[in-house]
Amino acid sequence: MKTRLRQRREFLGACAAFGLVGCGGGGSGGRRQEFIAAAYADEARLQAAVDQVDGMATALMQKSGLPGMAVAVVRGERTIYAKGFGTRQAGTQAPVDADTVFQLASMSKSLGASTVAHQVGLGGIGWDTPVRRHLPWFELKDPAVSTQLTIGDLYSHRSGLPEFAGDRLEDMGYEQRQVLERLRYLPLDPFRKTYHYTNFGLTAGAVAVAAAAGTDWATLCERTIYAPLGMTRTSSRFADFQTRTNRVVGHVKANGVYVPGPVRMPDAQAPAASVTSSVNDVARWLSMMVGLGVYAGKTIVDSAALAAALSPQIESSAASAERPAGHYGFGFNVGTTAAGHASFSHSGAFALGTGTAFTVVPAIGVGMVALTNATPIGIPETLVAQFFDLVQFGSIQRPWADIFTNAFAPFADPEGSLVGVARPIQPAPAKGLSAYAGTYGNAYHGPAQVVQEGGGLVLVLGPTPLRLPLTHWDGDVFTFTLFNENAVPGTISKATFAGDRVTLEYYDRQGLGTFVRGSA
Repeated sequence: MKTRLRQRREFLGACAAFGLVGCGGGGSGGRRQEFIAAAYADEARLQAAVDQVDGMATALMQKSGLPGMAVAVVRGERTIYAKGFGTRQAGTQAPVDADTVFQLASMSKSLGASTVAHQVGLGGIGWDTPVRRHLPWFELKDPAVSTQLTIGDLYSHRSGLPEFAGDRLEDMGYEQRQVLERLRYLPLDPFRKTYHYTNFGLTAGAVAVAAAAGTDWATLCERTIYAPLGMTRTSSRFADFQTRTNRVVGHVKANGVYVPGPVRMPDAQAPAASVTSSVNDVARWLSMMVGLGVYAGKTIVDSAALAAALSPQIESSAASAERPAGHYGFGFNVGTTAAGHASFSHSGAFALGTGTAFTVVPAIGVGMVALTNATPIGIPETLVAQFFDLVQFGSIQRPWADIFTNAFAPFADPEGSLVGVARPIQPAPAKGLSAYAGTYGNAYHGPAQVVQEGGGLVLVLGPTPLRLPLTHWDGDVFTFTLFNENAVPGTISKATFAGDRVTLEYYDRQGLGTFVRGSA
């Protein structure tokens, strides 16, 4: 059985070939003129594509039942389309408009990369600046890697950290510094030779940039990008999102219907996932990106520093018979479109209720963003792909809805070796409950307590803490269930006791899921 983590990785790689993240190795480096001097899209064809956005968006929402979506298109420095669809919260009449604020999820990486590029342009730091120059406490398992590790290594996911390193610590309630300090326990793959998408790895790079600037990350983004572009509804602080009156609620599916889901508060991985914004605001940023750092005649970000971020730094997905290789820059997926134009893009996804995507094709001067307020199922990516087909070819070239539906389907799969397994008819009996109770230690995950309550056992984890009832399965094996950003409904984990140890399957991704009694 595939793990959900493996499926998410395959999803990211698949999207690299489908146009969401670009494809091929076409770089986007060079002088600013090379990005914007080429002829803009044929005006009639571009307008025809824009004229179809309403119908395409409405059809996708009706077929999927998606509660709300907002879309914007830019051509050069003009926003030529901006509109909301549906409702901010299912069951209400609160309409989505172009100023409605959404969580951007991993689109935050790209907006944050433009902040880093701004700082690189000022001098004092570079994409090649060692992280420990500004975060002397940050360590990975290999001391040699810790010494060499740069901001660019972390922004291109080539540090060797495992995929999604630290994410489950966040779900347990650990704060940013606590998660980053625990990354040193994780095994590493070959440095600068392997691509593993990591929210907290990238976060460490951004925190180093903010430390060099003498401020916090959210303030740095506001000062360097949001305020200069007039992005008044944009923030990298979740608390600001909560104050917006015109904001969406995230939705998940329950019994086939979208309902408000648990609140996703991503401040621990702020540079990787915490930006909240409207399509009107994102459109200003897209226009700046089309202009390679210039907006309304003013240089916001140095073009050379930004061009480096938009050039391929590592292969993110291998070529196959069905698709070319995908590449990642510094915070951007980069490549070429089917028409041969350099492109850059990113998607964002919260299982608890966000799906987003943008693509920019500088040579034709066009960018598009689509934001949704529900568990990701590929709707923004489908709309963006359809639109750019229309702009470049005059017709939709591939069955994008089917392609992205299949690519995103694994997001709904629960995790655990016992998923779908029938309970033993005659399980071996457990020992007395007191035999399992106690405090167990784990350097990476922190302590775990197994306590007796109400005639049963409860597993207590993390600083929040999580309280997870244990259900007997067979002999010394118990189970518990989870529902959070990384565990969809139906996820089941084994808790296997053996002497003074208990191994928690869900937390054993890198072999670090064994807790030892009395070692906390």
